[in-house]
This record gives sequence, C-alpha cells and structure tokens, in this order.
Amino acid sequence: MSLQLGYTLMTEQSGPKDLVSYAVGAEEAGFDFAVSSDHFFPWLDEMGHAPNAWVTLGAAAQATSRIDLMTYVTCPTMRYRPAVVAQQAATLQLLSDGRFTLGLGAGENLNEHVIGEGWPPVAVRHEMFSEAVQIIKELLAGDGYTTFHGEYYDVDGGKIWDLPEGGVPIGIAVSGQQSCELAGEYADVMIATEPKPELGEMFDAAGGAGKNRVGQMPISYDPDEDVAITRAHQLFRWFGLGWKVNADLPGTAGFDAASQFVREEDVAESIPCGDDVEIVIEAAKEYAEAGFTHLALVQIGGDQQRPFLEWAQRDLMPAWREAFGS
Repeated sequence: MSLQLGYTLMTEQSGPKDLVSYAVGAEEAGFDFAVSSDHFFPWLDEMGHAPNAWVTLGAAAQATSRIDLMTYVTCPTMRYRPAVVAQQAATLQLLSDGRFTLGLGAGENLNEHVIGEGWPPVAVRHEMFSEAVQIIKELLAGDGYTTFHGEYYDVDGGKIWDLPEGGVPIGIAVSGQQSCELAGEYADVMIATEPKPELGEMFDAAGGAGKNRVGQMPISYDPDEDVAITRAHQLFRWFGLGWKVNADLPGTAGFDAASQFVREEDVAESIPCGDDVEIVIEAAKEYAEAGFTHLALVQIGGDQQRPFLEWAQRDLMPAWREAFGS
C-alpha cells in the first residue's frame, strides 16, 4: 500500500512570498509533491489571503528543484479562458523542468462570479468544462494550429509556441459519474477530496485504470490539541458543507452563515487535530485503501506552516514511510 506524501500551498491563508518559502520548506522536509489552490477569494474572511496561484507557482518552480508541483485546482471556464490556461501550463512546465501537473476542476461561484457573468447551472458548468478540457488537451498536444467551435468556446488558430517536451499531465477533479467519465477519457490523473472507492471505480471504467489518483486531507497540527481544534473550527468549519454547497455560495459571508451551526466537536470528528502521528496515518489509510496514490495534507493556519513542516519532517514522515512505503 503505497501513498506519496504531499503538501498544500493554500493560497487562502498565506501571502505569495510566504507560500514560495513554504514550497522550499516542503522540499527540504522531504515531501514528494506540493499542490496549490487557485482562488480569487478565501473561504472565510478570517483566512485573509488570495494571491494569484500561477504567479506564485512560477516563483516556486524557480525556488525549488525536486518537488513536483500541481494546481489543485484551476477552473478553466470563466475567470480563465481555456486557451490561456493551456499557455500558462506549458510555461510553468518549462519553468519547473517537467515537475508540473495541471489540475483542473469545474470551479466555485466564490471565485468565478467576479467577472460579472453570473454562475451557470451545474449541467451547463459541466458542459463548459468538457469543452475547455478538450481545447486545453489539443493546444498542449502541439499538433499545428487549433481551431475549435463549440457551444461555449471558440478558438481561432491557436498555438502554444513554447511547449515542453513530453507535454503537461492533466488532472481532473471528480465528484460523480459525469466527472469520472470525463476524467477517464481525458485525464492522466484523478483528483478528489474524499476517499470514496466508487470514484476510482468509475474512473477505471471510463479509461482511468492504472493512472494516479491524488487526494487532499486537512489537518490541524499543534502540540495543544484544544488549540488545534479551535483553529480548525475558526478557519475550516466550512469544509464539511460538501461540494454541492461549496460550489454555489458566492462569497465569504455565505460560507460564514452556512457554517454558523458547525461546532468545534463536529470539526474535531472530521479533521485530525493535535500532534498524534497515528491519527493522521489512520486517516490517510482511508485514501490508500480507496486506491489513491498521492495525498496532499493541508495544515490549517497560515502562521502554523513552519511548525507543521518541522513536525512533519521529524515525526510524521518516518511513520508515513513505514506505513506506506513511499
């Protein structure tokens, strides 16, 4: 049972210079890969940040030399057009010397409403996303000029001039049958935030057999468990709302209101809190048993990243390697 250990550059809770330094710290600590969120807003006002993920990853690519990098995830349908995402991905792959994976998802109203074009129904969003993925795949393939006329997007003679040798691996976030089918057909990597075996099974059935699966799990490390729980509640109480809710709320006030009745004990039941390595390992085993090959941890609290990285290198990583052989 192998499971690569990843670190999350959470743009919602740290500024860009700090995020780059944390990427360097994660590499030095021995993490296998790092993923970055891509937000225009934080989930809650208390989180306090939302720098541009692509600029930050470009800097991280130059500041590091070994650790793999990934967007987790970029929405290529509204705030970014698909042709621009393809260009950004190709450039970042060159800057990182082949260490980048383009993680894509259908997005959240929280981040996409800012362009003033509304938030389409979920069925329309999936159709838009499918077209966007096809455009990105074709542009990154580099087979001449791309002309595409779809229901939602048009590309008129597009071409990426600076293409990395070997292309850019694409990951697609999945949550149900439709997204698993799209990922199975077009993605090199499956992305999910919950350890549901049925997602991998649907991905396999659609052509994803043998491909990597990347998950993500929040934790709140602190030597004082009560402090860890309080921090997790303050900053991550929205996490349990589920993606059907999270995708549609338009701003931080909505997430605050929707999570107002979430208790500290509710958060503590779903997020490992404290400094017990075995609790983190046991939670991670759910992902390994569900077929995931990679798991990125999210340390809750922007000012807690350094202590977390030190603890991870000293205590967590040896136990992780023993448990998962990675």
